[in-house]
Amino acid sequence: MPKSVWETYSSFANTSGGTILFGIEENIKAKDFSERFHVGEIRNPEQILKDFWNTVNSEKVSANILVDSDVSVEQYEGQAIIRIDVPQASYHQRPVYINGNPLKGSFKRNHEGDYHCTEEEVKSMLRDASDTGNDGGLLEGYTMDDIDSETLKSYRIEYELHNPDHVWNGSDNKSFLRNLGGYTVDRVTGKEGLTTAGLLMFGTGLAIRERFGNIRMDYLDESNLMPGSRWTDRLTYDGMWENNLYNFIKRIMPKLVKDIRRPFQLNGMSRIDDTPVHKAIREAVINLIIHSDYHITGVLKIVKLDDGFLFSNPGNLKLSIPAIYEGGNSKARNPHIQTMLRMIGMGDNIGSGFPTILSAWKEENWRKPDLSENTELHVVELRLWTLSLMPRECTDHLHALMGSDYDCLPSEDQSILCTTYLEKEITNARIQMLLNLHSTDVGKHLYDLVEKNMLLVTPNGRWTTYQLNEQYETQPNQAALTELGKSAPELIDTDLVIYDYIRENGFITTQQVIAITRITTPAGASVALNRLIKKSLVKKERKGRHIYYVKA
Repeated sequence: MPKSVWETYSSFANTSGGTILFGIEENIKAKDFSERFHVGEIRNPEQILKDFWNTVNSEKVSANILVDSDVSVEQYEGQAIIRIDVPQASYHQRPVYINGNPLKGSFKRNHEGDYHCTEEEVKSMLRDASDTGNDGGLLEGYTMDDIDSETLKSYRIEYELHNPDHVWNGSDNKSFLRNLGGYTVDRVTGKEGLTTAGLLMFGTGLAIRERFGNIRMDYLDESNLMPGSRWTDRLTYDGMWENNLYNFIKRIMPKLVKDIRRPFQLNGMSRIDDTPVHKAIREAVINLIIHSDYHITGVLKIVKLDDGFLFSNPGNLKLSIPAIYEGGNSKARNPHIQTMLRMIGMGDNIGSGFPTILSAWKEENWRKPDLSENTELHVVELRLWTLSLMPRECTDHLHALMGSDYDCLPSEDQSILCTTYLEKEITNARIQMLLNLHSTDVGKHLYDLVEKNMLLVTPNGRWTTYQLNEQYETQPNQAALTELGKSAPELIDTDLVIYDYIRENGFITTQQVIAITRITTPAGASVALNRLIKKSLVKKERKGRHIYYVKA
Protein backbone atom coordinates (compact mmCIF):
# COMPACT_ATOMS: atom_id res chain seq x y z
CA MET A 1 0.00 0.00 0.00
CA PRO A 2 1.68 3.23 -1.15
CA LYS A 3 2.27 5.88 1.51
CA SER A 4 0.90 8.55 -0.84
CA VAL A 5 -2.59 7.09 -0.44
CA TRP A 6 -3.01 9.06 2.78
CA GLU A 7 -2.24 12.35 1.07
CA THR A 8 -4.91 11.50 -1.51
CA TYR A 9 -7.33 10.48 1.26
CA SER A 10 -6.81 13.88 2.90
CA SER A 11 -7.16 15.80 -0.39
CA PHE A 12 -10.38 14.03 -1.41
CA ALA A 13 -11.90 14.53 2.06
CA ASN A 14 -11.04 18.25 2.07
CA THR A 15 -12.43 18.93 -1.42
CA SER A 16 -15.23 17.08 -3.24
CA GLY A 17 -14.45 13.43 -2.54
CA GLY A 18 -13.09 10.90 -5.02
CA THR A 19 -12.27 7.25 -5.73
CA ILE A 20 -8.93 5.52 -5.05
CA LEU A 21 -8.15 2.31 -6.96
CA PHE A 22 -5.47 -0.23 -5.98
CA GLY A 23 -4.46 -2.64 -8.75
CA ILE A 24 -4.37 -0.30 -11.74
CA GLU A 25 -0.95 0.43 -13.22
CA GLU A 26 -0.32 3.58 -15.23
CA ASN A 27 2.18 4.16 -18.02
CA ILE A 28 2.41 7.95 -18.20
CA LYS A 29 4.60 7.74 -21.31
CA ALA A 30 1.93 6.00 -23.38
CA LYS A 31 0.74 8.22 -26.22
CA ASP A 32 -2.52 6.36 -26.78
CA PHE A 33 -4.91 6.87 -23.86
CA SER A 34 -6.30 3.35 -24.29
CA GLU A 35 -2.82 1.97 -23.56
CA ARG A 36 -2.12 4.20 -20.57
CA PHE A 37 -3.76 1.99 -17.92
CA HIS A 38 -3.83 -1.75 -17.38
CA VAL A 39 -4.78 -4.12 -14.60
CA GLY A 40 -1.98 -5.28 -12.36
CA GLU A 41 -2.00 -8.03 -9.74
CA ILE A 42 -2.90 -7.75 -6.06
CA ARG A 43 -1.73 -10.98 -4.45
CA ASN A 44 -3.23 -10.47 -1.00
CA PRO A 45 -6.15 -7.98 -1.11
CA GLU A 46 -7.49 -9.04 2.29
CA GLN A 47 -4.20 -8.15 4.01
CA ILE A 48 -4.09 -4.80 2.25
CA LEU A 49 -7.67 -4.08 3.37
CA LYS A 50 -6.75 -5.00 6.94
CA ASP A 51 -3.71 -2.70 6.85
CA PHE A 52 -5.83 0.09 5.38
CA TRP A 53 -8.53 -0.10 8.06
CA ASN A 54 -5.93 -0.34 10.84
CA THR A 55 -4.19 2.78 9.57
CA VAL A 56 -7.32 4.86 8.88
CA ASN A 57 -8.44 4.19 12.46
CA SER A 58 -5.05 5.08 13.93
CA GLU A 59 -3.40 8.40 14.76
CA LYS A 60 -2.03 8.51 11.22
CA VAL A 61 -5.13 10.41 10.07
CA SER A 62 -7.22 12.91 12.01
CA ALA A 63 -10.60 11.37 11.14
CA ASN A 64 -12.00 8.19 9.64
CA ILE A 65 -14.88 9.36 7.46
CA LEU A 66 -15.44 5.97 5.79
CA VAL A 67 -18.05 3.28 6.37
CA ASP A 68 -17.72 -0.38 5.37
CA SER A 69 -19.57 0.11 2.07
CA ASP A 70 -17.02 2.72 0.96
CA VAL A 71 -14.30 0.07 0.65
CA SER A 72 -14.65 -3.02 -1.54
CA VAL A 73 -12.80 -5.60 -3.65
CA GLU A 74 -13.96 -5.65 -7.28
CA GLN A 75 -13.17 -8.24 -9.95
CA TYR A 76 -12.03 -6.96 -13.34
CA GLU A 77 -10.52 -9.05 -16.15
CA GLY A 78 -9.98 -11.85 -13.67
CA GLN A 79 -7.99 -9.68 -11.25
CA ALA A 80 -8.86 -8.16 -7.89
CA ILE A 81 -9.07 -4.37 -7.64
CA ILE A 82 -9.51 -2.55 -4.33
CA ARG A 83 -11.88 0.40 -4.57
CA ILE A 84 -12.06 3.12 -1.91
CA ASP A 85 -14.76 5.78 -2.30
CA VAL A 86 -13.74 8.77 -0.17
CA PRO A 87 -16.65 11.18 0.49
CA GLN A 88 -16.29 14.88 1.09
CA ALA A 89 -15.83 15.42 4.82
CA SER A 90 -18.39 17.52 6.66
CA TYR A 91 -17.39 21.03 7.66
CA HIS A 92 -17.18 19.80 11.27
CA GLN A 93 -14.49 17.27 10.26
CA ARG A 94 -12.39 19.48 7.97
CA PRO A 95 -9.49 19.77 7.73
CA VAL A 96 -8.78 16.05 7.49
CA TYR A 97 -5.01 15.81 7.94
CA ILE A 98 -2.24 13.24 8.46
CA ASN A 99 0.69 12.80 10.85
CA GLY A 100 -0.94 14.84 13.63
CA ASN A 101 -0.21 18.27 12.11
CA PRO A 102 -3.06 20.17 10.40
CA LEU A 103 -0.74 22.90 9.06
CA LYS A 104 1.66 20.44 7.39
CA GLY A 105 -0.57 17.41 6.90
CA SER A 106 -3.67 18.90 5.22
CA PHE A 107 -4.00 18.36 1.47
CA LYS A 108 -6.36 19.50 -1.28
CA ARG A 109 -7.13 18.21 -4.76
CA ASN A 110 -6.29 20.46 -7.72
CA HIS A 111 -7.04 18.89 -11.09
CA GLU A 112 -5.17 15.55 -10.94
CA GLY A 113 -2.73 16.15 -8.09
CA ASP A 114 -2.58 16.38 -4.29
CA TYR A 115 -1.18 19.62 -2.90
CA HIS A 116 -0.49 20.96 0.57
CA CYS A 117 -3.15 23.34 1.85
CA THR A 118 -1.84 26.79 2.62
CA GLU A 119 -1.86 28.05 6.19
CA GLU A 120 -4.77 30.40 5.32
CA GLU A 121 -6.78 27.51 3.87
CA VAL A 122 -6.26 25.43 7.00
CA LYS A 123 -7.23 28.33 9.26
CA SER A 124 -10.33 28.91 7.16
CA MET A 125 -11.42 25.26 7.55
CA LEU A 126 -10.76 25.40 11.29
CA ARG A 127 -12.93 28.54 11.58
CA ASP A 128 -15.71 26.89 9.58
CA ALA A 129 -15.67 23.80 11.79
CA SER A 130 -17.34 25.77 14.59
CA ASP A 131 -21.13 26.28 14.55
CA THR A 132 -20.68 29.53 16.47
CA GLY A 133 -19.63 31.16 13.20
CA ASN A 134 -16.93 33.60 12.17
CA ASP A 135 -18.59 36.91 13.01
CA GLY A 136 -19.04 36.91 16.79
CA GLY A 137 -15.46 37.44 17.95
CA LEU A 138 -14.27 40.57 19.77
CA LEU A 139 -12.40 43.10 17.63
CA GLU A 140 -10.03 44.71 20.09
CA GLY A 141 -9.80 48.46 19.79
CA TYR A 142 -13.10 48.87 17.90
CA THR A 143 -15.76 50.62 19.98
CA MET A 144 -19.12 52.36 19.58
CA ASP A 145 -17.20 55.31 18.16
CA ASP A 146 -16.65 53.19 15.03
CA ILE A 147 -20.40 52.77 14.44
CA ASP A 148 -22.01 54.99 11.80
CA SER A 149 -24.89 56.57 13.72
CA GLU A 150 -27.10 57.12 10.64
CA THR A 151 -26.79 53.49 9.57
CA LEU A 152 -27.69 52.20 13.02
CA LYS A 153 -30.57 54.68 13.26
CA SER A 154 -32.02 53.48 9.94
CA TYR A 155 -31.70 49.86 11.01
CA ARG A 156 -33.40 50.52 14.36
CA ILE A 157 -36.34 52.23 12.63
CA GLU A 158 -36.74 49.22 10.36
CA TYR A 159 -36.32 46.86 13.32
CA GLU A 160 -39.09 48.60 15.26
CA LEU A 161 -41.44 48.50 12.25
CA HIS A 162 -40.99 44.72 12.05
CA ASN A 163 -40.97 44.17 15.83
CA PRO A 164 -43.14 46.96 17.30
CA ASP A 165 -43.52 45.41 20.77
CA HIS A 166 -39.99 44.04 21.18
CA VAL A 167 -38.33 44.79 24.52
CA TRP A 168 -35.03 45.72 22.80
CA ASN A 169 -36.63 48.81 21.23
CA GLY A 170 -36.13 50.71 24.48
CA SER A 171 -32.44 49.84 24.84
CA ASP A 172 -29.56 52.22 24.23
CA ASN A 173 -27.43 51.57 21.16
CA LYS A 174 -24.72 49.58 22.95
CA SER A 175 -27.20 47.30 24.71
CA PHE A 176 -29.17 46.91 21.50
CA LEU A 177 -26.06 45.83 19.59
CA ARG A 178 -24.97 43.50 22.36
CA ASN A 179 -28.34 41.74 22.24
CA LEU A 180 -28.00 41.38 18.47
CA GLY A 181 -24.44 40.02 18.64
CA GLY A 182 -22.83 43.18 17.31
CA TYR A 183 -21.08 44.09 20.57
CA THR A 184 -19.52 41.77 23.14
CA VAL A 185 -17.76 41.66 26.51
CA ASP A 186 -15.04 39.15 27.36
CA ARG A 187 -16.05 37.98 30.84
CA VAL A 188 -12.53 36.73 31.63
CA THR A 189 -10.47 39.76 30.67
CA GLY A 190 -13.19 42.40 30.89
CA LYS A 191 -12.35 43.69 27.42
CA GLU A 192 -15.30 44.82 25.34
CA GLY A 193 -15.98 46.17 21.86
CA LEU A 194 -17.57 45.52 18.51
CA THR A 195 -17.77 42.09 16.95
CA THR A 196 -17.05 41.34 13.31
CA ALA A 197 -20.80 41.36 12.67
CA GLY A 198 -21.33 44.70 14.38
CA LEU A 199 -18.52 46.46 12.51
CA LEU A 200 -19.32 45.03 9.08
CA MET A 201 -23.05 45.73 9.34
CA PHE A 202 -23.06 49.19 10.93
CA GLY A 203 -19.48 50.48 11.00
CA THR A 204 -18.06 53.60 9.42
CA GLY A 205 -16.40 53.05 6.07
CA LEU A 206 -13.00 54.09 7.45
CA ALA A 207 -13.11 51.65 10.36
CA ILE A 208 -14.21 48.79 8.09
CA ARG A 209 -11.44 49.49 5.59
CA GLU A 210 -8.86 49.63 8.38
CA ARG A 211 -9.88 46.23 9.78
CA PHE A 212 -11.17 44.48 6.65
CA GLY A 213 -9.12 46.05 3.88
CA ASN A 214 -9.06 42.61 2.24
CA ILE A 215 -12.79 42.81 1.41
CA ARG A 216 -14.45 44.93 -1.25
CA MET A 217 -18.12 45.39 -2.23
CA ASP A 218 -19.03 45.92 -5.87
CA TYR A 219 -22.28 46.14 -7.86
CA LEU A 220 -22.28 46.38 -11.67
CA ASP A 221 -25.19 46.80 -14.06
CA GLU A 222 -24.02 45.33 -17.37
CA SER A 223 -27.49 45.15 -18.94
CA ASN A 224 -28.56 47.26 -21.93
CA LEU A 225 -24.98 48.33 -22.63
CA MET A 226 -24.24 50.94 -25.26
CA PRO A 227 -21.32 50.26 -27.64
CA GLY A 228 -18.03 50.97 -25.88
CA SER A 229 -19.58 50.95 -22.38
CA ARG A 230 -18.50 48.54 -19.64
CA TRP A 231 -21.51 49.15 -17.41
CA THR A 232 -24.62 51.30 -17.16
CA ASP A 233 -24.46 51.67 -13.38
CA ARG A 234 -21.99 50.83 -10.65
CA LEU A 235 -21.88 50.97 -6.87
CA THR A 236 -18.48 50.66 -5.25
CA TYR A 237 -16.65 52.68 -2.61
CA ASP A 238 -16.33 56.25 -3.84
CA GLY A 239 -16.34 58.21 -0.57
CA MET A 240 -20.01 59.18 -1.02
CA TRP A 241 -21.48 56.55 1.32
CA GLU A 242 -20.47 54.58 4.40
CA ASN A 243 -19.64 51.24 2.84
CA ASN A 244 -21.01 48.84 5.44
CA LEU A 245 -23.12 45.79 4.63
CA TYR A 246 -26.46 47.32 5.63
CA ASN A 247 -25.99 50.29 3.32
CA PHE A 248 -24.73 48.04 0.51
CA ILE A 249 -27.87 45.89 0.68
CA LYS A 250 -30.23 48.84 0.86
CA ARG A 251 -28.62 50.59 -2.10
CA ILE A 252 -28.39 47.63 -4.47
CA MET A 253 -31.79 45.96 -3.88
CA PRO A 254 -33.83 48.62 -5.75
CA LYS A 255 -31.32 48.50 -8.60
CA LEU A 256 -31.57 44.71 -8.90
CA VAL A 257 -35.37 44.46 -9.03
CA LYS A 258 -36.36 47.66 -10.82
CA ASP A 259 -36.98 45.81 -14.12
CA ILE A 260 -38.78 42.82 -12.57
CA ARG A 261 -42.48 42.98 -13.36
CA ARG A 262 -44.92 43.39 -10.46
CA PRO A 263 -48.35 41.98 -11.41
CA PHE A 264 -51.28 43.78 -9.84
CA GLN A 265 -52.44 41.83 -6.78
CA LEU A 266 -54.47 42.84 -3.75
CA ASN A 267 -54.55 41.52 -0.22
CA GLY A 268 -57.71 43.09 1.05
CA MET A 269 -57.30 46.75 0.11
CA SER A 270 -53.46 46.65 0.02
CA ARG A 271 -51.44 45.99 -3.11
CA ILE A 272 -48.93 43.11 -2.98
CA ASP A 273 -45.64 44.13 -4.60
CA ASP A 274 -43.45 41.30 -3.28
CA THR A 275 -43.45 38.51 -5.88
CA PRO A 276 -41.63 35.14 -5.63
CA VAL A 277 -38.95 36.47 -7.99
CA HIS A 278 -38.36 39.54 -5.79
CA LYS A 279 -38.07 37.24 -2.76
CA ALA A 280 -35.65 34.95 -4.62
CA ILE A 281 -33.35 37.82 -5.61
CA ARG A 282 -33.42 39.10 -2.03
CA GLU A 283 -32.51 35.59 -0.79
CA ALA A 284 -29.58 35.48 -3.22
CA VAL A 285 -28.26 38.77 -1.81
CA ILE A 286 -28.69 37.56 1.77
CA ASN A 287 -26.96 34.24 1.00
CA LEU A 288 -24.01 36.15 -0.44
CA ILE A 289 -23.74 38.29 2.71
CA ILE A 290 -24.12 35.56 5.35
CA HIS A 291 -21.91 32.94 3.66
CA SER A 292 -18.95 35.15 2.71
CA ASP A 293 -15.60 34.58 4.38
CA TYR A 294 -14.60 38.09 5.50
CA HIS A 295 -11.24 36.88 6.80
CA ILE A 296 -9.78 36.18 3.36
CA THR A 297 -9.16 38.50 0.42
CA GLY A 298 -12.06 38.78 -1.97
CA VAL A 299 -14.95 40.74 -3.46
CA LEU A 300 -18.66 40.66 -2.69
CA LYS A 301 -19.71 41.10 -6.29
CA ILE A 302 -23.20 41.38 -7.81
CA VAL A 303 -23.64 41.80 -11.56
CA LYS A 304 -26.91 42.52 -13.34
CA LEU A 305 -26.88 41.10 -16.88
CA ASP A 306 -29.22 41.02 -19.86
CA ASP A 307 -29.84 37.31 -19.27
CA GLY A 308 -29.86 37.21 -15.46
CA PHE A 309 -27.77 37.94 -12.37
CA LEU A 310 -24.38 36.87 -11.04
CA PHE A 311 -23.64 36.74 -7.30
CA SER A 312 -20.04 36.08 -6.25
CA ASN A 313 -18.50 35.94 -2.77
CA PRO A 314 -15.19 34.92 -1.17
CA GLY A 315 -15.00 31.56 0.59
CA ASN A 316 -15.91 27.93 -0.01
CA LEU A 317 -19.22 26.15 0.54
CA LYS A 318 -19.71 24.49 3.92
CA LEU A 319 -22.14 21.95 2.41
CA SER A 320 -21.81 20.04 -0.86
CA ILE A 321 -23.60 21.51 -3.88
CA PRO A 322 -26.04 18.54 -4.20
CA ALA A 323 -27.00 18.95 -0.52
CA ILE A 324 -27.72 22.65 -1.06
CA TYR A 325 -29.92 21.93 -4.10
CA GLU A 326 -31.82 19.40 -2.00
CA GLY A 327 -32.52 22.05 0.64
CA GLY A 328 -29.89 21.06 3.19
CA ASN A 329 -29.80 22.84 6.52
CA SER A 330 -27.09 25.26 5.48
CA LYS A 331 -25.01 26.67 8.31
CA ALA A 332 -24.29 30.35 7.82
CA ARG A 333 -20.66 31.34 8.14
CA ASN A 334 -21.90 34.56 9.77
CA PRO A 335 -24.88 33.66 11.99
CA HIS A 336 -24.95 37.00 13.85
CA ILE A 337 -25.27 38.92 10.58
CA GLN A 338 -27.94 36.42 9.56
CA THR A 339 -29.88 37.18 12.74
CA MET A 340 -29.59 40.94 12.20
CA LEU A 341 -31.06 40.59 8.72
CA ARG A 342 -33.78 38.13 9.69
CA MET A 343 -34.99 40.47 12.44
CA ILE A 344 -35.91 43.03 9.75
CA GLY A 345 -37.59 40.48 7.50
CA MET A 346 -34.65 39.68 5.24
CA GLY A 347 -33.99 35.98 4.87
CA ASP A 348 -36.23 32.93 5.19
CA ASN A 349 -35.95 30.23 7.82
CA ILE A 350 -32.69 28.31 8.11
CA GLY A 351 -32.17 25.99 5.14
CA SER A 352 -35.06 27.38 3.05
CA GLY A 353 -33.24 30.21 1.26
CA PHE A 354 -31.97 28.26 -1.74
CA PRO A 355 -35.20 26.24 -2.20
CA THR A 356 -37.01 29.61 -2.30
CA ILE A 357 -34.81 30.62 -5.24
CA LEU A 358 -35.27 27.28 -7.02
CA SER A 359 -39.06 27.41 -6.58
CA ALA A 360 -39.38 30.95 -7.96
CA TRP A 361 -37.21 30.18 -10.99
CA LYS A 362 -39.13 26.96 -11.71
CA GLU A 363 -42.42 28.83 -11.52
CA GLU A 364 -41.14 31.27 -14.17
CA ASN A 365 -39.92 28.33 -16.30
CA TRP A 366 -36.44 29.86 -16.30
CA ARG A 367 -33.24 27.88 -16.49
CA LYS A 368 -32.23 26.20 -13.25
CA PRO A 369 -29.93 28.43 -11.13
CA ASP A 370 -26.27 27.49 -11.38
CA LEU A 371 -24.35 27.28 -8.09
CA SER A 372 -20.62 26.60 -8.33
CA GLU A 373 -17.41 27.01 -6.35
CA ASN A 374 -13.79 27.39 -7.30
CA THR A 375 -11.83 25.70 -4.50
CA GLU A 376 -8.54 27.06 -5.85
CA LEU A 377 -9.57 30.72 -5.95
CA HIS A 378 -11.94 30.33 -2.95
CA VAL A 379 -14.89 31.89 -4.74
CA VAL A 380 -18.55 30.84 -4.75
CA GLU A 381 -20.76 31.93 -7.65
CA LEU A 382 -24.52 31.80 -8.12
CA ARG A 383 -25.88 32.48 -11.60
CA LEU A 384 -29.60 33.22 -11.88
CA TRP A 385 -30.68 32.95 -15.53
CA THR A 386 -33.72 34.85 -16.73
CA LEU A 387 -33.85 32.64 -19.84
CA SER A 388 -36.48 30.02 -20.62
CA LEU A 389 -35.47 26.36 -20.43
CA MET A 390 -35.36 25.92 -24.21
CA PRO A 391 -35.75 29.37 -25.80
CA ARG A 392 -36.72 29.41 -29.48
CA GLU A 393 -33.50 31.24 -30.33
CA CYS A 394 -31.53 28.27 -28.97
CA THR A 395 -33.45 25.52 -30.77
CA ASP A 396 -33.43 27.53 -34.01
CA HIS A 397 -29.65 27.93 -33.83
CA LEU A 398 -29.01 24.25 -33.06
CA HIS A 399 -31.40 23.12 -35.78
CA ALA A 400 -29.70 25.41 -38.31
CA LEU A 401 -26.27 24.14 -37.21
CA MET A 402 -27.01 20.41 -36.93
CA GLY A 403 -30.24 19.89 -38.87
CA SER A 404 -32.02 16.58 -38.34
CA ASP A 405 -28.99 15.25 -36.43
CA TYR A 406 -30.10 17.51 -33.57
CA ASP A 407 -33.79 16.59 -33.93
CA CYS A 408 -33.01 12.88 -33.58
CA LEU A 409 -31.19 13.31 -30.27
CA PRO A 410 -32.76 12.24 -26.94
CA SER A 411 -34.28 15.11 -24.98
CA GLU A 412 -31.43 14.98 -22.42
CA ASP A 413 -28.82 15.48 -25.15
CA GLN A 414 -30.84 18.35 -26.64
CA SER A 415 -30.96 20.00 -23.20
CA ILE A 416 -27.20 19.59 -22.81
CA LEU A 417 -26.53 21.21 -26.20
CA CYS A 418 -28.98 24.02 -25.49
CA THR A 419 -27.34 24.70 -22.12
CA THR A 420 -23.91 24.74 -23.77
CA TYR A 421 -25.10 27.21 -26.40
CA LEU A 422 -26.64 29.55 -23.82
CA GLU A 423 -23.90 29.32 -21.18
CA LYS A 424 -20.92 29.11 -23.63
CA GLU A 425 -19.40 26.15 -21.77
CA ILE A 426 -20.57 23.46 -19.34
CA THR A 427 -19.22 20.95 -16.87
CA ASN A 428 -20.40 17.54 -15.70
CA ALA A 429 -21.42 19.10 -12.36
CA ARG A 430 -23.58 21.75 -14.07
CA ILE A 431 -25.50 19.11 -16.06
CA GLN A 432 -25.93 16.97 -12.93
CA MET A 433 -27.83 19.82 -11.29
CA LEU A 434 -29.75 20.69 -14.45
CA LEU A 435 -30.99 17.19 -15.30
CA ASN A 436 -30.87 15.66 -11.81
CA LEU A 437 -28.65 12.81 -13.02
CA HIS A 438 -25.69 11.00 -11.47
CA SER A 439 -22.24 12.10 -12.66
CA THR A 440 -21.68 8.72 -14.37
CA ASP A 441 -24.90 9.04 -16.40
CA VAL A 442 -24.01 12.63 -17.33
CA GLY A 443 -20.56 11.43 -18.39
CA LYS A 444 -22.14 8.95 -20.82
CA HIS A 445 -24.26 11.68 -22.41
CA LEU A 446 -21.27 14.00 -22.72
CA TYR A 447 -19.09 11.22 -24.15
CA ASP A 448 -21.72 10.42 -26.81
CA LEU A 449 -22.00 14.08 -27.82
CA VAL A 450 -18.21 14.40 -28.07
CA GLU A 451 -18.11 11.20 -30.17
CA LYS A 452 -20.76 12.70 -32.47
CA ASN A 453 -18.52 15.80 -32.76
CA MET A 454 -21.35 18.00 -31.45
CA LEU A 455 -19.37 19.01 -28.37
CA LEU A 456 -15.71 19.93 -28.07
CA VAL A 457 -13.92 18.95 -24.88
CA THR A 458 -11.20 20.75 -22.93
CA PRO A 459 -9.70 18.05 -20.65
CA ASN A 460 -8.85 19.21 -17.16
CA GLY A 461 -9.63 16.33 -14.82
CA ARG A 462 -12.49 17.10 -12.48
CA TRP A 463 -12.75 20.58 -14.06
CA THR A 464 -13.12 19.37 -17.67
CA THR A 465 -15.30 21.72 -19.73
CA TYR A 466 -17.30 21.29 -22.94
CA GLN A 467 -18.11 23.78 -25.70
CA LEU A 468 -20.48 23.67 -28.66
CA ASN A 469 -18.85 22.72 -31.97
CA GLU A 470 -19.89 25.69 -34.11
CA GLN A 471 -18.13 24.08 -37.10
CA TYR A 472 -20.30 20.96 -36.97
CA GLU A 473 -20.99 19.34 -40.33
CA THR A 474 -24.35 17.61 -40.64
CA GLN A 475 -24.39 13.98 -41.65
CA PRO A 476 -27.02 13.14 -44.29
CA ASN A 477 -29.48 10.47 -43.23
CA GLN A 478 -28.31 8.02 -45.86
CA ALA A 479 -30.21 5.04 -44.46
CA ALA A 480 -33.56 6.79 -44.53
CA LEU A 481 -32.92 8.37 -47.96
CA THR A 482 -31.92 5.05 -49.51
CA GLU A 483 -34.89 3.19 -48.11
CA LEU A 484 -37.39 5.88 -49.17
CA GLY A 485 -36.00 6.13 -52.69
CA LYS A 486 -38.09 8.40 -54.92
CA SER A 487 -40.27 9.59 -52.03
CA ALA A 488 -37.34 11.26 -50.27
CA PRO A 489 -37.28 14.52 -52.28
CA GLU A 490 -40.93 15.10 -51.41
CA LEU A 491 -40.33 14.89 -47.65
CA ILE A 492 -39.29 17.76 -45.41
CA ASP A 493 -36.67 17.34 -42.66
CA THR A 494 -39.32 16.76 -39.97
CA ASP A 495 -40.83 13.88 -41.99
CA LEU A 496 -37.41 12.27 -42.35
CA VAL A 497 -36.77 12.56 -38.60
CA ILE A 498 -40.11 10.90 -37.77
CA TYR A 499 -39.64 8.14 -40.36
CA ASP A 500 -36.10 7.42 -39.25
CA TYR A 501 -37.27 7.18 -35.61
CA ILE A 502 -39.92 4.61 -36.60
CA ARG A 503 -37.32 2.67 -38.61
CA GLU A 504 -34.99 2.51 -35.61
CA ASN A 505 -37.56 1.93 -32.86
CA GLY A 506 -40.47 0.16 -34.58
CA PHE A 507 -43.15 2.73 -33.74
CA ILE A 508 -43.76 6.30 -32.63
CA THR A 509 -46.42 8.20 -30.63
CA THR A 510 -47.52 11.82 -30.95
CA GLN A 511 -45.68 12.67 -27.73
CA GLN A 512 -42.48 11.14 -29.11
CA VAL A 513 -42.90 13.25 -32.26
CA ILE A 514 -43.00 16.34 -30.04
CA ALA A 515 -39.90 15.13 -28.16
CA ILE A 516 -37.70 14.61 -31.25
CA THR A 517 -38.86 17.43 -33.54
CA ARG A 518 -39.52 21.16 -33.35
CA ILE A 519 -43.27 20.44 -33.23
CA THR A 520 -44.71 21.64 -29.92
CA THR A 521 -48.37 20.43 -29.87
CA PRO A 522 -50.19 17.07 -30.31
CA ALA A 523 -52.22 18.65 -33.13
CA GLY A 524 -49.03 19.56 -34.99
CA ALA A 525 -47.69 16.03 -34.49
CA SER A 526 -50.91 14.56 -35.96
CA VAL A 527 -50.57 16.79 -39.04
CA ALA A 528 -47.01 15.54 -39.63
CA LEU A 529 -48.00 11.90 -39.15
CA ASN A 530 -51.01 12.22 -41.47
CA ARG A 531 -48.65 13.66 -44.10
CA LEU A 532 -46.66 10.40 -43.95
CA ILE A 533 -49.83 8.31 -43.91
CA LYS A 534 -50.99 9.96 -47.16
CA LYS A 535 -47.68 8.98 -48.76
CA SER A 536 -48.30 5.37 -47.69
CA LEU A 537 -45.12 5.41 -45.59
CA VAL A 538 -46.76 5.16 -42.16
CA LYS A 539 -49.94 3.64 -40.81
CA LYS A 540 -51.87 4.08 -37.57
CA GLU A 541 -52.25 1.23 -35.10
CA ARG A 542 -54.33 0.91 -31.94
CA LYS A 543 -53.81 -1.35 -28.94
CA GLY A 544 -56.53 -0.85 -26.36
CA ARG A 545 -56.58 2.86 -25.54
CA HIS A 546 -53.11 3.43 -27.01
CA ILE A 547 -52.56 4.84 -30.51
CA TYR A 548 -49.21 4.59 -32.22
CA TYR A 549 -47.73 4.69 -35.71
CA VAL A 550 -45.61 2.12 -37.57
CA LYS A 551 -44.13 1.70 -41.04
CA ALA A 552 -46.74 0.96 -43.70
